[in-house]
Amino acid sequence: MSLLAVGLSHRTAPVALLERVSASGDALVKLLHDIARDEHVSEVMIVSTCNRVEVYAEVDRFHGGVTAVTGMLGAHSGVPQEQLTRHLYVHYEDRVVEHLFTVACGLDSMVVGEGQILGQVRQSLRLAQEQGTAGTILNELAQQALRVGKRAHTETGIDRAGASLVGVGLTLAERVLGPLQGRRALVVGAGSMSALSTATLGRAGVTDIVVANRTFERAARLAQSVGGRAVELSDVERELAAADLVISCTGAGSVVIDTEMVARVPRGKPLFLLDLALPHDVDPGVRTVPGVTLVDLESMQQAGLGDQADGGDGVSEGVAAVRAIVAAEVCGYLRAERAAKVTPTVVALRSKAADVVEAELGRLVTRVPEMDERVRGEIAQTVRRVVDKLLHEPTVRVKRLAASPAGDHYAEALRELFDLNPKVPEAVTRADVAEVETVETGITGHAGEEDA
Repeated sequence: MSLLAVGLSHRTAPVALLERVSASGDALVKLLHDIARDEHVSEVMIVSTCNRVEVYAEVDRFHGGVTAVTGMLGAHSGVPQEQLTRHLYVHYEDRVVEHLFTVACGLDSMVVGEGQILGQVRQSLRLAQEQGTAGTILNELAQQALRVGKRAHTETGIDRAGASLVGVGLTLAERVLGPLQGRRALVVGAGSMSALSTATLGRAGVTDIVVANRTFERAARLAQSVGGRAVELSDVERELAAADLVISCTGAGSVVIDTEMVARVPRGKPLFLLDLALPHDVDPGVRTVPGVTLVDLESMQQAGLGDQADGGDGVSEGVAAVRAIVAAEVCGYLRAERAAKVTPTVVALRSKAADVVEAELGRLVTRVPEMDERVRGEIAQTVRRVVDKLLHEPTVRVKRLAASPAGDHYAEALRELFDLNPKVPEAVTRADVAEVETVETGITGHAGEEDA
């Protein structure tokens, strides 16, 4: 089995296409299961955010896996394959690890260094776990990616490259509205992006915050966290009249604020709308209404906002430091994975050796029945120690060699030389692995004592 990643992002596709391919809620769950049911796929996790849709999978073959994933993305989105494939990127094996680590650190985000992607990867893993589509391989990969992302934000200045899309949006809002202190803000939605928005508004000095959501209780909880006020989603049009700034990210999948709604509201001051939803929450046609400014993901993408790092404030150094962390973590992860792959073969070899020892000890008892228990025990212990010492150096060395690129060839050679059943390693349990590793550690200690 091998790792595969297929996706598209703000770097490879227009926002209009990302809108069509993105999935959430029940649609995302269905896409997960439809991909997981394919005969070439054993595990799957999907990262679907405002600027990327990526499918991570464990597959039995490259071409079969790519065909399965791209076929399902096309079927679920309704985008013709010839149009979709022009914007897709594909990573395989080692490149999958490097890409996910890079994504988790925020290096591939529209706003370089933004930290929200960590929560989005965590949510993607949690959903795959809940739906039973993520197994050992993707669990370990995603968990390590989360650890790498956290390390990057803790140890470097990558956060200075941009707090989030919300932060960039508010900077643009200030250009239109002036200082945000004393302004009234309307936040539409109560999910994670809306929570980030209200917190960012509060830090920017906005004290009059209204939260509208389909579920009033969630809106009330979010509004309370910033000393704001909650309203029903049906009250959005009324609240537009008093608002200076609107941030919308509902995940509704359809327009929440249309042109007619905005045009009906009597206004004597500018209105700035920030649409962070995918698909759009705000009808792009509102730009035709006098005094209204709309910034959405598409306009951000076209302007290249967040993609440029200013080297004068240490941001470039932060990016370079994170890239170094990613490179080191990828090497460490791959080394550990390659070493782990040879462990079942080592267990199979030791199991075969143990079977031979027990068979010969049994034959000895049959041939020399008068042997007393003490002598029999001494002979058994001696034979087992001889076998352990003979196998110790080769098995330790093969694990070390297996950590290098193409290290799986050493496991194949071991199976061939000792005529090991190729199916045996697949059936080895973690308990067997732990037992062998304990034995090898113990032998190392004895060797050191005798050498001393």
